[in-house]
Amino acid sequence: MASRRVLFFTGIVGNTLEWYDFIVYGYFASQFAKLFFPSKDPSTSLILSFSAFAVGFFSRPLGALFIGYLGDKKGRKPALLVSIILMAIPSLLIIFLPTYETIGIGAPLILTFLRLLQGFSAGGEYTTSVAFLLEHSPPERRALWSSLNLLGAIFGILLGSLTATLLHYVLDQRTLDAYGWRIAYLPTVFLAIVGYVIRKHTYETPAFLREQLSPLKGFPLLYALRHHPRAFLLTLILSMVQGVAFYILFVYFPTYFSRYLNLPPTQALLSNTLAMTLLCVLIIPCAYLSDRLGRRPLFIFSLALFAGLSFWLNRYLLDGAFSGILAIHITFALISGFFMSILPVTLAELFPVKVRSTSFAVLYNVSLALFGGTAPMLATYFVDKRHFLLFPGAYLSVVTALAFVFVLLFLPETHPLRAKGSAQRS
Repeated sequence: MASRRVLFFTGIVGNTLEWYDFIVYGYFASQFAKLFFPSKDPSTSLILSFSAFAVGFFSRPLGALFIGYLGDKKGRKPALLVSIILMAIPSLLIIFLPTYETIGIGAPLILTFLRLLQGFSAGGEYTTSVAFLLEHSPPERRALWSSLNLLGAIFGILLGSLTATLLHYVLDQRTLDAYGWRIAYLPTVFLAIVGYVIRKHTYETPAFLREQLSPLKGFPLLYALRHHPRAFLLTLILSMVQGVAFYILFVYFPTYFSRYLNLPPTQALLSNTLAMTLLCVLIIPCAYLSDRLGRRPLFIFSLALFAGLSFWLNRYLLDGAFSGILAIHITFALISGFFMSILPVTLAELFPVKVRSTSFAVLYNVSLALFGGTAPMLATYFVDKRHFLLFPGAYLSVVTALAFVFVLLFLPETHPLRAKGSAQRS
């Protein structure tokens, strides 16, 4: 295989596997609620099911610490090989996991433990692969190359959404509850094998090899906290937006549409699939635009739209017509494309090579755990228990407004050819 093709697929395939495995649970939350968290109150079962979804995020920082540290000390390639091996194991075990009816309380406990393992293994995959591609890319194409990781991640989630949509069309509810949800985990076998083979044929980044000549003494994360506090804070804030926006708009919304807006599950999943398809299509053009214009302009533009429109778009969702819901979902996807396509390259550029993998990985995953993993659970609680149907839009508006202020005040231009002394140019 040509070396550039190997590099590209190294960034795409691992993230496809990671996010397909991790997110497919969200699309079958109703099945997991009935089979692993049975209760007389369906709302309680669903909240418990999304709680198990959130639990996986809280082990991500530990995995990020382990894999990120491995990436900074031993290299990006060995870290990526370890992560793809660890990712496949929990998902394969979920395929054969007995339900509550079979083994009682052991079923939700084992499922929760496997979700913790999934989170741990996924913790450093995305961020380490961002650093890997960024450090292989030419300065004028950093966003474009780094966006391939996001493309792989979105494709994995889109594949999960498409799989869920097809299974809901093909299988009846009884079959779906009995074993249909297990079928959704089968693509992990193929993706894991392909990903491992591709990564065995790649090579270490030139930037990391140069840094090995003068290795960092001490722990990378502590060094970043002492010497790059602004980058530390910005990574947490911007990752918070990523977590809330993504898990509200593309994980929680299918449940929200079908449960509270009375859309059939097939239409709810179809809307999600079409919105995510648009997001996938937008990633490369928006990244290319960022390489031409810089990072700050796109952040200011996308965050202003999120903050100003999210609450009002949520209000129009309540009309309940499929055509209107689809149009609003696609509008959210359009705004998301401008923000999400440039987030990975920006956060990686905020840190120098010696601490990039650990700092980016840990901070990104801590923020995702606190705000992304809990977003569907919080939304379910406020919408179902407090009857606040506008909570998703209100939450997203508040979070993005806060980030907008931080970007205006503290975010430097990190583009290596446009920065004024603040960005990391290595």
